[in-house]
Amino acid sequence: MPLQLTGTPSDPDLIRLPWDVPLERWPDHHLVSLPRGISRHVVRFARLSGRVYAIKEISEYYAKREYRLLWDLNRLDAPSVEPVAVVTGRTDANGDPLDSALVTQHLQFSLPYRAVMSGTVRPETLTRLLDALAVLLVRLHLTGFYWGDCSLSNVLFRRDAGSFAAYLVDAETGELHPMISEGQRLHDIDLAHVNLFGEMLDLQAGGLLHASIDPEEVADSVCARYHRLWGELTSDEIIDEVDWHRVDQRIRRLNDLGFDVAEMMVRRKAGTGRLVVRPKVVDAGHHQRRLLRLTGLDVEENQARRLLNDLDAFRVARGLRHEDEAIVAHRWLAEVFQPTVEAVPAEMRRKLEPAQLFHEVLDHRWFMSEKAGQDVGLPASVASYVKNVLVHKPDEKALISEE
Repeated sequence: MPLQLTGTPSDPDLIRLPWDVPLERWPDHHLVSLPRGISRHVVRFARLSGRVYAIKEISEYYAKREYRLLWDLNRLDAPSVEPVAVVTGRTDANGDPLDSALVTQHLQFSLPYRAVMSGTVRPETLTRLLDALAVLLVRLHLTGFYWGDCSLSNVLFRRDAGSFAAYLVDAETGELHPMISEGQRLHDIDLAHVNLFGEMLDLQAGGLLHASIDPEEVADSVCARYHRLWGELTSDEIIDEVDWHRVDQRIRRLNDLGFDVAEMMVRRKAGTGRLVVRPKVVDAGHHQRRLLRLTGLDVEENQARRLLNDLDAFRVARGLRHEDEAIVAHRWLAEVFQPTVEAVPAEMRRKLEPAQLFHEVLDHRWFMSEKAGQDVGLPASVASYVKNVLVHKPDEKALISEE
């Protein structure tokens, strides 16, 4: 069988990579050194035309299966890496067969959990990672996806304002259904508990866990976080007809969690004057969609929430309460967001994505203003942030310029 590349590759140079060489022996000039998680397969990162691709060596059956699953998850807007191609028909110089390869787009500004935990992990950082993992698992289950191997090792994390956003990076054991069954959902949680407990023990053995962190409590807490969020999103709520305002309160709670309610199911409870209310369709990304609609900025959920708060403050400060929201958003983008990002030296903007950069400048402004006893303004905040904070940050962008 001749070499074959199947998928949606945007770079013709992909076919010119040394596919006749086992991935672990690829020459360095094809590769990029990036932090990667633990994997049972050989994984390498290749840079072509300014893009970085993750390449995993795997059998043809599982490469094609995982490609299809990732493609479906992307179609459903689930948080996962983007599939690019499957390479089959590989043979070495002697004509002996080699495993196939799955090619995915590397997620910019993302880090495996071990890179985030490169020093002794503080409980607060671990809590934010676990929150992101619980949200990811809930979102996948809402799409009908059974993971079968939920773990920190199979996730990439991106900074999202003061929190993290988690993305599935390994779908090898997954299954996609019109709706996940209760048995599949609970089994997924049990597997997640076992995997997380093992990963925490591993971190503890390596001296990377704070002494106050108990591995078993960590695994238990993720499951508890998951069940609380799942219940908030899907459980019935019984109310009296006169308490209809509680439905609005629940929608607001879901919005605060970052979810939209597109439809509600309401039915009367037999023999009573009470109503049973359940969110019928729940979509993630409430603040993302609002910010994208108003400004065109496509960012993470918590970043969107922070930027929208600043937009609302801008509206009040400029006396624009009665102005059309789209016009106010355009002014905020032109007068606040873009000038702030552009005030950072070009060579340093690559350290963080623009929305995270803006969020951190706002945080820095708050601390400076508290210390000064008055608002110090954005220009002074940007200058101080660049000089005292940003200069010490590592470059988190995966797009590495040609040397």
